[in-house]
Amino acid sequence: MAELVIIRHGESTANRDNIYTGWTDVALTEKGVAQAKQAGQLLAKTGLQFEAVHTSLLKRAIETTDIVLEEIHQLWVPEFKSWRLNERHYGALRGLNKDQTRRQYGAEQVALWRRGYDVVPPLLDEPDHLNDRQYANLPRTVLTRGESLAMAYERLMPYWTNRIAPQLLSGHNQLIVAHGSTLRALIKYLDHVSDADISKVEVPNAEPIQYTFDDSLHCLRKQVLS
Repeated sequence: MAELVIIRHGESTANRDNIYTGWTDVALTEKGVAQAKQAGQLLAKTGLQFEAVHTSLLKRAIETTDIVLEEIHQLWVPEFKSWRLNERHYGALRGLNKDQTRRQYGAEQVALWRRGYDVVPPLLDEPDHLNDRQYANLPRTVLTRGESLAMAYERLMPYWTNRIAPQLLSGHNQLIVAHGSTLRALIKYLDHVSDADISKVEVPNAEPIQYTFDDSLHCLRKQVLS
C-alpha cells in the first residue's frame, strides 16, 4: 500500500483580495502561513513518512511546502518542482477582482470561466512569462495565453503518470502541494468525476486530503484531515 496526500497552498494575498491569480507569483498572507502550519500539524498526527514532495514553480505553493515539511520534521525529503503543477492560467482575467468581473460580464459567464471544465477564459494577446527565468528551459509553446481546466488537466497528467504514480506503485508515499485548479484536475482523475460534476468540487486552502492505494493503485480510502 502507499499513501498520497494533496494540499492546496495556504491563503495567498490574491486569495485575500479576491483576485484571479493563475501563474502570477504571489506570497502567502499571515493567515496563509498559519494555515500551512496547521496543515502540517494535522499531517504530523498521522505519522506518515514521505519519499518525495511535489510542488509548482509558484512561491505560494513552495512556501506552503516548506512550512508543512518543517511541521512534520521532514525537511530533508527530496522536493520536486514542476510547471505542470502550476495553477491554471487565467489569461486576461489575471489580476482582476472576481466581484468586479461578475458585475462587468455577469455572474453566469464568470461561473462558466471559473468552473466550466472546457471553457477557456479571455486570452492574453500574447503569452506572458517569456522572460521569466523559471520557464527559460521550457518550450515556448508551454507559455499559454490562458487555459481551461481541461487544458490544465492535460498538462498535469503526464507528471502524474511519469513521476508520481510509479513511486506510489513502488510503495513510496508521496506529498503534493499545489493549487486549487490543478488539484481539482487531479481529483477529477482519482475520483472519476465527470466533466459536468467537476464544477461542484472545491479544494479549500491548506486542507490535507489523504488517499490510500492498494498495490495496483486502486483507491482504498480517501479522507480529509481535520
